[in-house]
Amino acid sequence: MKIPSKIFGLLLLLCFMSVVTAPQNRKPKSPNKPLPGIVAPPLVVPEQKVAAPAKRNERPNGESKVPADVRNASAVKAPVTAYFYEFTRPGFSYSRIEIEHDDTGKGTILFLKDGFDETITDPIALSTVTLAKINAALAELKFLDSSEVYQHARDYSHMGNVTFRLKHDARERTAKYNWTENAAAKTLMDEYRRISNEYTWRFEISVARQNQPLLLPGLMDTLDSYMRRNEISDPSQMLPFLTELSNDERLPLMARNRAAKLISQINKRKEDKKSASADLKTIL
Repeated sequence: MKIPSKIFGLLLLLCFMSVVTAPQNRKPKSPNKPLPGIVAPPLVVPEQKVAAPAKRNERPNGESKVPADVRNASAVKAPVTAYFYEFTRPGFSYSRIEIEHDDTGKGTILFLKDGFDETITDPIALSTVTLAKINAALAELKFLDSSEVYQHARDYSHMGNVTFRLKHDARERTAKYNWTENAAAKTLMDEYRRISNEYTWRFEISVARQNQPLLLPGLMDTLDSYMRRNEISDPSQMLPFLTELSNDERLPLMARNRAAKLISQINKRKEDKKSASADLKTIL
């Protein structure tokens, strides 16, 4: 059968167009390959959060790691006790003396010496013997609970005025007098005078050691006089200082010998007291 030429030409045209429009077998581009000149951003992986274990302030058996006394320290405070003594008498060698200490005996003494423009402040440490005397007098007076006036009917200001203040926690009381017939109030006044004698003497000795060594023998006699008149509260507390003086070769020999003599006297008194206590126990 003969195909007409027009139809034949139409078939050839269709075949040519199908070949031209057919998809080419090109190699596909890599989807992960960035285009030239463009930097691909880094791949960010979201961070996973892990929950931290809860802290525990308790031991495995359920007890707290903090000791009970530490836990209660802020809740319960120890009572604060403060002692304050002042003596004033214009014209005396020491016209003003102030003593302040706590219930352990540690504190300071402040005094104004005649001829000095400024006050001197030194640390103090009272012995247990001295503290016992002070506290016994306060207990007998029932100081914080009492309102008794200790001042004698007559004024003895020429002998010096005394002010004593006691503070225990939130309670506080002040008493002023220059002479009294109350035995406990007089004991309180006397003990602080004896403390003043000791520490002003220590000051005099310290100054003389540095500037006037020839005054030392006379100062040793002053201390000897204090002790014979019971004007030092606790002589045993002075043994370390006197031993230091007796061994200091820079001091005059006379001063060292007198210091050694005072040491012997104090030790003898200690032995006598021990013997008396032993005899009393034997009798009882």
